[in-house]
Parts: sequence; C-alpha cells; structure tokens
Amino acid sequence: MKNIENISESEIRVIGQENPHRESNKKRKWLLLAVAVIAGVVIVVLAVVCSRNQESVTASEPSVYEPIVVREQPHPLREWIIGLDTIQTCGTALHEITINDIPLTVYVPLGSTPRLGVGKATVKHPEDFILFFQAADVRADNKKIVGAFVLQGEPLSRGLSKRGYCAIIGDEVRVGVAENSPLFEQATEQNGYFFRQYPLVDNGQLVENEPKNKSIRRALAEIEGKIAVVESQSPESFHDFAQALVDLGAQHAIYLVGGAALCGYTDLEGQTAVFGFQECKPFKNTNFIVWPKH
Repeated sequence: MKNIENISESEIRVIGQENPHRESNKKRKWLLLAVAVIAGVVIVVLAVVCSRNQESVTASEPSVYEPIVVREQPHPLREWIIGLDTIQTCGTALHEITINDIPLTVYVPLGSTPRLGVGKATVKHPEDFILFFQAADVRADNKKIVGAFVLQGEPLSRGLSKRGYCAIIGDEVRVGVAENSPLFEQATEQNGYFFRQYPLVDNGQLVENEPKNKSIRRALAEIEGKIAVVESQSPESFHDFAQALVDLGAQHAIYLVGGAALCGYTDLEGQTAVFGFQECKPFKNTNFIVWPKH
C-alpha cells in the first residue's frame, strides 16, 4: 500500500474521477424512466378519450328496457277523423285512445258551428246542444272572466293574462297562440266570439305553463283540420297533457276549464250525457263554448 504522501498529483486526479461507465448507466436509466412516464401519460389520455367516445355512443343507444316507440303511420286518430267526413248526422262523434299511457276521450262535433254563452242558463237544456264545455276561467276574487272575452260582438272582458285564444267569426273557428290578435277586433266588429285561455300547443309544438298541479284536463284543439275537444280520463299535469296532445297530432290547442266543470254532449245516436258540477250555485260569469243542434 502506497503512502498517501508519496502519491503523485496525476494519480490523485485518476482516483477522484467518476467512472464514465457508471455515469452513462445513470443517464440511460433516467432516459428510460422519462420515456416510460411519457408513454404512461399517452396511454392514460387515449384511455380517457376512448372512454368518452364509448360513453357518447352508448348514451345514444336505446336501453333494452326503454325501446323506441314508433308511431303507426297513418295514426289511428287520423284515419278516424278522416272517416267522419262521410257522416251526415248532427251530433258528437266520440273516440277513446291512449297516448303516452294517458287515456283520452276525443269529442268531434259534426254539423254545427260553436258559439259562446255566459251563465249556467246557457245550458239549462243540455239536449239542445251536441256539445258544450266551460270555456274561459273565472277569477276567484272578483268572479270576473279572465282575459279578453267577446260575446256576439260585445266585449265583456279585456286583458292578456293568457296567450291562447279561440275566435269564432261567422262559420270559422280559429284556435291559436298570440299575445296580440286582430281577431279580437274582428269579433267585436262582426258579431263574433272570442276568449282567452292557457296555450297548450302552438304549430305542433308543446307550450309550457306555470301551474304544476294535476287535474282532469280538457283542450280545444285543431286536429287534422277539424275542431275537437280532448279530455283526459285521469288527472294529469299541464306538461304531460300538452305532450299527449302533440303526440295525438294536434296542430293548435288551448285549455278549457278542467276538473269537475260542467260539460255535456249528444252522441250520434241522439243520447245526451251531462257530467261535472250540476247542483252547485254557478258564478254569474260562468261561460261555455256550445255547439247547438240545428
């Protein structure tokens, strides 16, 4: 063993110098580690992207428990309504149908033009009408008619509380949705009729409404070019009822007084039926849309 004092300066440099092979191995290890980390990140990113793509594809596929319902073509109600053109009898044609698990009754008055009437005395003799339903709402506080209302050219009420409307001018019945309609003025000028109600369907599109409770619902609707009244046989929300009307094929529809409101019809065989509140004391402004017998 050499005495450290006798070691030359060149020998000291050799002893203190790092092993070049060891340094090369360290660099190789760090390089491999960096490559592995980058590869891991790439794999994770690809996995996330594929997962999201798979989720989007899966989300668009129908569940085995929720099959896609394809409406029959032509719709059964369409065939029935078209078939009514061959009926010459003055009366109400009835059709029961279930849409979206909601049982509905469709009333189509034949051979009569509707008009409006105010007061329960209007329908004192139900057999004189082929169809009648309560039309505009009456306020709970002052018992006045809600919204614009024209009775044979005379405006009984004004205001825009609801955007749906029905105008009866001459033999033409118009159902629609508008904040301002010239039909109000036309009704006053031409001895017509006009009232406002909640809008339900506008040009085949559902219209949302604020009330969220459930009740027996009724609507005045235009379906396949004919004016009809549609009634739910079970309590429904505005949204579900309006959606059923859309799926039924209604182009336009507004609400009629629901719940236990007084209603009646005379069918094609001449049988008259009345339902709703018959014994209660009516409000002075209780009003109806009626189709009289001729």
